[in-house]
Amino acid sequence: MAFGVVDEVRIDPARGRVYEHGWQSWSPTTIYPADATSWRPVRPGARVMSYRPGKPGPASGFQGEGLLAVDPGDGGKARLYATTDGLSEVASIRATLAGGRLRVSTDGPVLVLTHASIDGALSAWGDAFARAVGVAPPRSPPTGWCSWYQYFTEVTDADIDENLAAFDEHDLPVEVVQVDDGWQSAVGDWLTLSDRFASVAELAHRVRDTGRRFGIWVAPFLVTRHSRTARDHPDWLLRDAAGLPVEAGFNWESPLFALDATHPGARGYLAEVFGRLRAYGIDYFKVDFMYAGALDGRRHDGSRPLDAYRSAVTAIRETIGDDAYLLGCGAPILPSVGLFDAMRISADVAVTYAACDGDACQPSQFGATMSTIGRAWQHGRFWVNDPDCIVARPQIERREEWADVVARYGGLRVSSDRIAMLDDWGLATTRRLLTEVPPPTPFAAPSS
Repeated sequence: MAFGVVDEVRIDPARGRVYEHGWQSWSPTTIYPADATSWRPVRPGARVMSYRPGKPGPASGFQGEGLLAVDPGDGGKARLYATTDGLSEVASIRATLAGGRLRVSTDGPVLVLTHASIDGALSAWGDAFARAVGVAPPRSPPTGWCSWYQYFTEVTDADIDENLAAFDEHDLPVEVVQVDDGWQSAVGDWLTLSDRFASVAELAHRVRDTGRRFGIWVAPFLVTRHSRTARDHPDWLLRDAAGLPVEAGFNWESPLFALDATHPGARGYLAEVFGRLRAYGIDYFKVDFMYAGALDGRRHDGSRPLDAYRSAVTAIRETIGDDAYLLGCGAPILPSVGLFDAMRISADVAVTYAACDGDACQPSQFGATMSTIGRAWQHGRFWVNDPDCIVARPQIERREEWADVVARYGGLRVSSDRIAMLDDWGLATTRRLLTEVPPPTPFAAPSS
């Protein structure tokens, strides 16, 4: 990976700032002091699952994926370095401080733009990029409830029914009830259920009988090693140059593999999965771990990774229909523009404020807050921003601060508590955040 110098900026090391844009939803994105070094993965698996695989950052300084901006801190204009493509190719852009100069280099073509501020430069570039891609004005998002942050993979039929009743009891304006991970028999096996669910079709019917919409979570491009799909259809897996399955990380106590969505069998399988779910009346889809669809590897049709990724997401959209709501997560950001109604733009939130291993890509309120603010400019331009769920039960550390973040930056408003566990403050806050939903227009830029 060769980097060529494209600029050298005289900078005040004490007052200068650098904006680094991360690769995918969970990649840290924020403004740093010019003399800092941005976040690096702590766990080996995080390089694939949360940062940009195959393109590690430099030992010191910064590496923006597609976007990097510099405020020299001396009163001069900010400079934005932006990849010239963004969909099929995304340049990595580095900045390294040496003395009073910041050297900017890149492994691909970039544009250099100037503006009075970093925020203004990002907003102006975002407007132009959205126009070039042909992004339609975002639709107003529905409010929702998601099972994940209370029940995780142990969610049951009964849990959904309990909370359905609680929404009415406590007058919570929930429009979509979304079942997250745990309904399927295994990640990759989307046509068979876990033993905690009797029938997705019947559950969807019960939800719709309350006047609400039903939503579901799918990780379409991932398969676990122990899944039936990996066992019965090894030819569907993305392969490396040596012919081995491409590793997509480790989770669910299993190595993860990437599905080659260009393989006719795999493409047909995904069409069957989403077609069946849509036939159940499901019209809200959270598709997760989407980075797996953009990993490097030998694809059946020989296409480039990002072209294959966009083609596969487009096929999912065609199956579920334009009227369904599509929320992306764990997705490469710039190559996803124009494909989704809403996008997670941060790490997962968590019960705890700090990440367990000190890596801002891992679940934490700190990481979720940082990148939610760092990508606020994308709301209303590319999609509706999803900062992650409202969690307001007493067990949540610094819950008041997270509620303030959602109130300021939460384009998508989705609760994820067991309603019975909310105290008076939690109920009132959840009700307020689900009621006061901002329109899908760009937020006012925060101060840099």
